[in-house]
Amino acid sequence: MNGLAAAAPRSSERALRRLFFTLFLRGRTSRGLRKERAPKSVGSKLALTLVLYAGIGAFALAFQGQPVFALALYLHGMTLVFLGMTIASSAGEMLFNKEEADILLHRPVTSRELLRARISVLVTVSLWLAGAFNLTGFFVGVGAKDGGWPFPIAHAISTAAQALFCTGCVVLAYELCLRWFGRERLENLMTTVQIFVAVAVVFGGQIVPRLIAVSGNKIAVSLKSWWVVFLPSTWFAGFDDALAGSGSRNSWLLAALGIATTALVLWLAFTKLARHYEEALQVIGETSTPKPMQQGRRRWLHALVQMPPLSWWLRDPVTRASFLLAAGYLLRDREMKLRMYPSIAPMLVMPFVFLLQEGKREGFGSGFGVAFSGAYIGLVALLGSDLLKFSQQWPASDVFRIAPLAGPARICDGARRAVICFLSLPAVAAFALIVWCIRQGPAQLPLLLPGIIAMPLFALYPHLGGKAVPLSMPSEDAKSAGRGLKMIAVMMLSMALSGLAIWSWSFGWFHWLLLGETTLALALYTLMHKSLASAPWPAME
Repeated sequence: MNGLAAAAPRSSERALRRLFFTLFLRGRTSRGLRKERAPKSVGSKLALTLVLYAGIGAFALAFQGQPVFALALYLHGMTLVFLGMTIASSAGEMLFNKEEADILLHRPVTSRELLRARISVLVTVSLWLAGAFNLTGFFVGVGAKDGGWPFPIAHAISTAAQALFCTGCVVLAYELCLRWFGRERLENLMTTVQIFVAVAVVFGGQIVPRLIAVSGNKIAVSLKSWWVVFLPSTWFAGFDDALAGSGSRNSWLLAALGIATTALVLWLAFTKLARHYEEALQVIGETSTPKPMQQGRRRWLHALVQMPPLSWWLRDPVTRASFLLAAGYLLRDREMKLRMYPSIAPMLVMPFVFLLQEGKREGFGSGFGVAFSGAYIGLVALLGSDLLKFSQQWPASDVFRIAPLAGPARICDGARRAVICFLSLPAVAAFALIVWCIRQGPAQLPLLLPGIIAMPLFALYPHLGGKAVPLSMPSEDAKSAGRGLKMIAVMMLSMALSGLAIWSWSFGWFHWLLLGETTLALALYTLMHKSLASAPWPAME
């Protein structure tokens, strides 16, 4: 009997893992689903993303012949950024899904079984991504200065431990917030936690390059600062160096610290505080009568669009209605906030780091951080417009097709303007304030203009061909691979535009650059908008 009782939970967990993997691979909707085209593995699901990560990981070739610790620190630092962003952006939807709670909570399944099954999916996806990024590094480590064939084994173990650590930290952050703030505030906390974790991970990744010093053909790592012991990347790099590198005393101490911290995080997240996850599942599944909102608070958005300048900008009633709908989702919908803001917030860390590094430096190139921040605003507009098309309430978007509209152009116009108003313009204001404070005046604020001028083009691009109709696609169809390629392309364009802006600024023809860019942007915007206006509704299947 005891054997049967022990086998039952294992069987339940296997069934749950298979269920969640199927949902991850095939999605939660039947629209457009074809059995023969459905991905059969994580690799086929994320093929483009894996190729992209493997290409970025090829930069490890720069560490050929260098010490194991320097190579491992670079690999673990970048892996932490990629895994942290992936887990932080998907954990909320994976761990707390209301529809799944409605189905599973009345089954004889414990919350710990659900948690372990969901975590196994996150960890598996993380290991695929980490393996792709570290593929080149495995071979480079074999030929490292103090490396050898044990390096791939040691690095595989440390990378797996890092994936468990990242996942455990995200789950632990949720559970601690639930314990400290209560389950009533769960929905707002989920977005806050994901943004905090994503930003912290990217900041941590930006610190790692500061530890690596290049002198000629030699790469050295400085561990003199006391705060390096708090960086997870150094723990796992120490593990690689202890087992397959120099084997120094400091490396063994860092490896022990990493193993102990990972074990502690996993114990707290999956054992000690697991009961708070059960409470979270219960509150997600509960429905309660919403509190009556005050009339003034309920109508502030409607009043806002009736006043200039929005009343001038939103003269068309369809565009205005779409603007209000998109703004409501951006500001109030939990599922939209969970996907949108944790994806955008880490993207703003890089220009912020550039601004802080530049400080009050004078001379040629001193304003590159400002110009880069302005050009980076285009990424916010593009990513926001692209993510707004996904929603758990996507079947309701069929009402757009029933309306007497020839195409989606006016619907897309309103959504695009909501993204610019509530995402891009606040980013412009934030960067302008930071530049003013760092540079102690408005002298370099015009360097933000090239990015602001290009912003409408970036916001319009996802809608070309009648695509990116707001709220029209199921959430699970969000492909991180295509979005990653778009972000990389926008980052490259941002770097090029920033370099051109700072070059023209330094040689005194910046105003001619603005004139030329404005003329070109107006021409491109006119052509793109005409193309969108003539685009038909995309096929439903």
